[in-house]
Amino acid sequence: MHWFLNFIIRVYTRITCRLDMPNLDKFPMHGPLIAISNHTGQLEVPLLFAHLQPRKLTGWAKIETWDNRFLNWVFTTWGFIPIRRGEADMHALKAALKALENRMIFGLAPEGTRNYNGILKRALPGAVIVALHSGAPIIPIAHWGGEKFMQNLKRFKRTDFHIRVGEPFRLKIEGVRVTGEVRQQIVDEMMVQLAKLMPEYYRGEYADESKWTEKYIQRVNPPL
Repeated sequence: MHWFLNFIIRVYTRITCRLDMPNLDKFPMHGPLIAISNHTGQLEVPLLFAHLQPRKLTGWAKIETWDNRFLNWVFTTWGFIPIRRGEADMHALKAALKALENRMIFGLAPEGTRNYNGILKRALPGAVIVALHSGAPIIPIAHWGGEKFMQNLKRFKRTDFHIRVGEPFRLKIEGVRVTGEVRQQIVDEMMVQLAKLMPEYYRGEYADESKWTEKYIQRVNPPL
């Protein structure tokens, strides 16, 4: 059933979109990996799950999603991890860490929720917890254009959907006391790695290049 769902998604997105994914093959084909991305919620999740096969992927999704019978089937098929938002869901955190131990890709949206206009919002500091606990390498994957998908679909118009993959990195926190302020700076630096891949219009909260820092970013060398 997994292969069939991915096949349907590939066909559907090829029909409804003009996909621009020149370096999607930069994703490593082995080893644990945290993939951070902006989140519009229309296209990127199903498209990445389908096109990054045969890599096994997972990620968090709000537990209320499983109340929808169709989405329950889709998210269960993909192996998503339900999370209770607004509380410290240790079960969801342990499941995410377990997935990384099993050498999967764990998808993470630092903004914490859908961003319907595609312009970057300030990320939430809690998004760094999985990275801090796992020590797994992180790869940024930015996308834009998908925010127009539903509007275009109603007009029988194809959507230009763009994806760019950045360079992998790890968090450099040796000897650092990780306070709430530090967590926010870390997640901001992670978001800068996304902003660099996007047209200026979409950079939003991270548009000011003079504020870009990489104090806690360490490049993976050689690349994964």
